[in-house]
Amino acid sequence: MSCFLVPMAQAIVTSAYRKARGGAIEKSGSVLLHNIPALEKMLWGGTVVLLVDHLIHGELFTFSLKELLTVGLPMSVILTAVWAGWAYLKERKRKLSAI
Repeated sequence: MSCFLVPMAQAIVTSAYRKARGGAIEKSGSVLLHNIPALEKMLWGGTVVLLVDHLIHGELFTFSLKELLTVGLPMSVILTAVWAGWAYLKERKRKLSAI
């Protein structure tokens, strides 16, 4: 089972992007850019949980491209969509409470 490799790759790219942007992310006016640290934590947390699960079940060193595409990719896409929805709802709530 290698489904954890897709969120791990996304977590690595997200972490590198956040570090490259530095403080510009927190100062950004973009809702999504402002919430990248939350996405990064969600991705790394999910990767660790999946890694531990695969270690427990002895499935760590099996690699399947089919599993990457049918399990890992949809899992990462759904997680990113949930994060984006959460970020927009958080921003909307902030704007409504400011009124």
